[in-house]
Amino acid sequence: MKVWRHSILPLPRGRGYSSSSSHALSLLPPFSLHPTPTTPFSSSSAHSTSIFTATATVCRELIYQAIPEQLASSAYSVHDMLQLNSELKQLLKSGQLHQARDLFDKMPHRDEISWTTLIAGYVKASDSYEALTLFSNMWIQPGLLKDQFMISVAVKACALGMNVCFGELLHGFSVKSSLINSVFVSSALVDMYMKLGKVEQGRSVFEEMTTRNVVSWTSVIAGLVHAGHCMEGLLYFSEMWRSKVGYDSHTFAIALKASADSSCLIHGKSLHAQTIKQGLDESSFVVNTLATMYNKCGKPDNVMRLFEKMRMPDVVSWTTLITTYVQMGEEEYAVEAFKRMRKSNVSPNEYTFAAVISACANLAITKWGEQIHGHVLRLGLVDALSVMNSIITLYSKCGMLTSASAAFHGMTRKDMISWSTIIAVYSQGGYAKEAFDCLSWMRREGPKPNEFAFASLLSVCGSMAFLEQGKQVHAHVLHIGLDHETMVHSALISMYSKCGSLQDASKIFDGIKTNDIISWTAMISGYAEHGYSREAINLFEKISIIGLKPDYVTFIGVLTACSHAGLVDLGFHYFMLMTNEYQISPSKDHYGCMIDLLCRAGRLSVAEHMIRSMPFHSDDVVWSTLLRACRVHGDVDRGRRTAEQILRLDPDSAGTHITLANIYSAKGRWKEAAHLRKVMKSKGIIKEPGWSWINVNDQLNVFVSGDQSHPHGEHIITILELLSTRREDARLEIGSLLEAIED
Repeated sequence: MKVWRHSILPLPRGRGYSSSSSHALSLLPPFSLHPTPTTPFSSSSAHSTSIFTATATVCRELIYQAIPEQLASSAYSVHDMLQLNSELKQLLKSGQLHQARDLFDKMPHRDEISWTTLIAGYVKASDSYEALTLFSNMWIQPGLLKDQFMISVAVKACALGMNVCFGELLHGFSVKSSLINSVFVSSALVDMYMKLGKVEQGRSVFEEMTTRNVVSWTSVIAGLVHAGHCMEGLLYFSEMWRSKVGYDSHTFAIALKASADSSCLIHGKSLHAQTIKQGLDESSFVVNTLATMYNKCGKPDNVMRLFEKMRMPDVVSWTTLITTYVQMGEEEYAVEAFKRMRKSNVSPNEYTFAAVISACANLAITKWGEQIHGHVLRLGLVDALSVMNSIITLYSKCGMLTSASAAFHGMTRKDMISWSTIIAVYSQGGYAKEAFDCLSWMRREGPKPNEFAFASLLSVCGSMAFLEQGKQVHAHVLHIGLDHETMVHSALISMYSKCGSLQDASKIFDGIKTNDIISWTAMISGYAEHGYSREAINLFEKISIIGLKPDYVTFIGVLTACSHAGLVDLGFHYFMLMTNEYQISPSKDHYGCMIDLLCRAGRLSVAEHMIRSMPFHSDDVVWSTLLRACRVHGDVDRGRRTAEQILRLDPDSAGTHITLANIYSAKGRWKEAAHLRKVMKSKGIIKEPGWSWINVNDQLNVFVSGDQSHPHGEHIITILELLSTRREDARLEIGSLLEAIED
């Protein structure tokens, strides 16, 4: 005779099973999902085996065939089991899992309902190990039927614990026992495979289902969406719609996520209309997903309207609102929303704090950021990566590099964003050595550096003109295969351009296989910075031909090219094109390019009018540009007015005093010039001396006017004097030659 042997998980230890149960377990051989020959059972064992393999009908017949005394005892036992199972269910429903387990362990007899109820309780408590351990113990109990409910709960435990091997064994048993035809079992299998990332297996089980309910449809759609197959998920949702299967809020939320991730606004709006028709627009879960969808599709106004209609916004709703404000550039409103949230007694989570800290970072308001940092420390959220990464960014944008570094080093856990952020912080601050040291540390102890980390290093190499170090980073990027990344392409082009190696920048640009606007913008800016205005403009004109769309940085590059070439009319053409055709609102940087263009062309009156009429608060940068132009063109009156504007913003600006004094001196107005210098002396205003530097053999050498502290200062001065003498001799020689030619 052959019987089934099953062994899936080891038995639990230290649990209070009755002695009879323990004895029964010890007598049973280990089980597997394949039949193997064993010694025949005794007559009593054979009777147990018949119960194990019988259907519910056979069980009832066996009970009715029993003698009256046995039937009365069974009736009393069934009544007792019903009461115990009901009590067990109530304990689990009220969240008293430990008490339920104690009751279960003390039960003299346990039926299928007892085991299934407790296993489901552990699944609900996210304890997959204990759930599967119980299931293994239940499996070897004699006389228990393995029904659809029991198997579906076990499959859910496999999905929860990411136990694919156990799940596949249950799948095989379901096929052999025909339980796969149960919608509960097959839906659980679809959900398990999708959650374990086995999309094809999950879809295969779904396609073979004869009956599908909302759970099976939602499982397959959710699995496809989470795997990145958003459009396919929407196709399944449409098929579900045509099949007239009922919906729930979770189904709509998954479909809305697919619309958001694929930026498919049309589908999102259709789903929004259906949620209203189905009466699901009152669900906070659906409304929050709708808000996320509209946010990702670039419709922040719709997010605001959704939030205003909510009766009781929860933490997700508030976080979505704050995030939307930050993405819109309305950081002040984001902070105000956070204050309103606190007054409404809704507790923020780590994502709320990350969003509001980002708002403070963009506003560069250190005081608010430090207060929120302190609050985060008090709440014990310092281990939340999203919060700490935002705090590092906050301190870096506020110019507090020491605090940013301290926050990073104080983190117990660091992810890719943490490492990339601190490298970017050092790079943007010009601390090349610290940035490279962080990269070495990251390679030793952290995750594998990504394109963001290398882009930051290339950026600091470009800013500091470290060509050799930039080439080394380039070689390493090629070695690890990140040279195809868009961010690396653009960073390499910028680095070589800023280091004066425009030929290498052009070579990289020409080798790009897939066009992207970031790399094109980097090349346009490189040409513009080096005075190759015609090449920059020609490259800009090709952007629309290849199907790319310029962004606001691209227009800064082409306007810079027009400025260096003195192409005023073309510059105005691009300035208007930006607004009229591409709907890009000019920023302060764009106005700065136009003012520089007008000043270089000598159109100072138009430049001054643009400064006074631009929709931004004029800062000392644009006024200083006009002041320098006034000096070049000798416009004393406009120079005086311009200097007054700058001194209102920065009363101790040494450069403004000196430039205005030079304007007066150039026009022979010596009294005004002398008066300005006296004012500087009385205020103690001293012009900061200029300095220059050069990197030789990985050693940065800095020189300041009049400074003789360099260890090789004497040798350097000797060489400079020698070069100066030779230059003077060459000038005299050229002068003599010119005189000879004239004679």
